[in-house]
Amino acid sequence: MASKRSLETKIDQVTRGSTVDLGEEVLRSLRRIIRATYLHSKKLQSTVGLTAPQLVILRELVGGRELSGSQLASSVSLSPPTVAGILSRLESRGLIHRHRSERDKRQLLVRLTAEGEELLARAPPPLQEQFSDNMAKLADWEQSQILATLQRIVALMEVESVDASPFLTTSPDIQTEDVPSSPTE
Repeated sequence: MASKRSLETKIDQVTRGSTVDLGEEVLRSLRRIIRATYLHSKKLQSTVGLTAPQLVILRELVGGRELSGSQLASSVSLSPPTVAGILSRLESRGLIHRHRSERDKRQLLVRLTAEGEELLARAPPPLQEQFSDNMAKLADWEQSQILATLQRIVALMEVESVDASPFLTTSPDIQTEDVPSSPTE
């Protein structure tokens, strides 16, 4: 694995007193993550015409599940207004259908249409899926170390108050109430 070897080489350089700027290397790594997220978002848009949040919402409805908008919002960690906008766009494309609950006519349920199922079959998996699978293979101590390091980076960047859902996207579907415009919000 070339990237693992590259990382090992950089670590060796640091431990031998090389002039590698660790701050620059951290920023390069963050930029790779941002760039990979952007490229995946472009691929998703060009192959199936979906944003990452739209894909995640559609995947929640697989298997005939019928959920309310608020249940979907909770399960994908987005605000109800954001999910409502996404659902409107998905419904206009014929990928979902909304209907009143038989048990409670006040409740509007969402289900996947046949067109939505067909589109999902062609869609690439969300970027975070590969990450989650690989992360789960690591020892608990290594997972904790990665989390602690990333949380420290967030603190160093002074962006602790920026809310984020647990999936990677550069999507315009995320509204301003999901991501504060400044670190002090």
